[in-house]
Amino acid sequence: MPKTPRQDRRHFVKLCASSAAAVVASPEGLAGLISEGILYQRVQLLDEHGNTLAASSLATNENYLFFYPFVATPCFLIRLDRPVIGSATLRTENGRPYHWPGGTGPDRSIVSFSAICAHKMSHPSSQVSFINYRPEEVQFAGSDQRFQRRAGVIYCCSEGSVYDPAQGARVLGGPAPQPLAAILLEYEPASDALFAVGVAGQPMFGRYFEQFWHRLQLEFRTEAIRQPVEGGSRVTPLSSYCNKQVLC
Repeated sequence: MPKTPRQDRRHFVKLCASSAAAVVASPEGLAGLISEGILYQRVQLLDEHGNTLAASSLATNENYLFFYPFVATPCFLIRLDRPVIGSATLRTENGRPYHWPGGTGPDRSIVSFSAICAHKMSHPSSQVSFINYRPEEVQFAGSDQRFQRRAGVIYCCSEGSVYDPAQGARVLGGPAPQPLAAILLEYEPASDALFAVGVAGQPMFGRYFEQFWHRLQLEFRTEAIRQPVEGGSRVTPLSSYCNKQVLC
């Protein structure tokens, strides 16, 4: 069973204190040490064959998918076409601020977010994905209701919510009331390995399981859809995981 949020926050504070020296020595190493983050189990990202995923091997602007912190909760992994060195302060739907530290990896361009849309929880399945990273220029209605064009966004075609992965998945347009939850990544330069260690922002896991439990059990062929991922999580291109990506 996963820890409660209160237990996780206590664990988080302890980890911050014990890891401070390591962060000073390698500030790019532990991107997960951010305020208001909730730690889950530390899980190594693996390639499709179950071997260590080399961060430097990720293709730029490819939309990758893995599952964390539970076996049925999908996450995006994206290597953007530029470093994301600056951090961002964002707010959840209830107004709680949290800090997103920016990119990680060898060139600070790798970011990761929950692939569960913050509006009506559209998410990738093996059959279809209405929410996708769009490296090409797309048109959408911004928060001011004016049409704009931008490349490198996460676009949910279910209801038109658009997020900026270079700024912590903040909302650029559409009805989403908050950013996508951020997946906290730890990078080990010596091994070029990536680890998922927690979640920042407002994850929607409880509502997600309540609403989609029956379909998730069928898709993953298990009743244990809330089982935490242990050890490693395989990373695959979204185009390989889904039969169809809906682009708008």
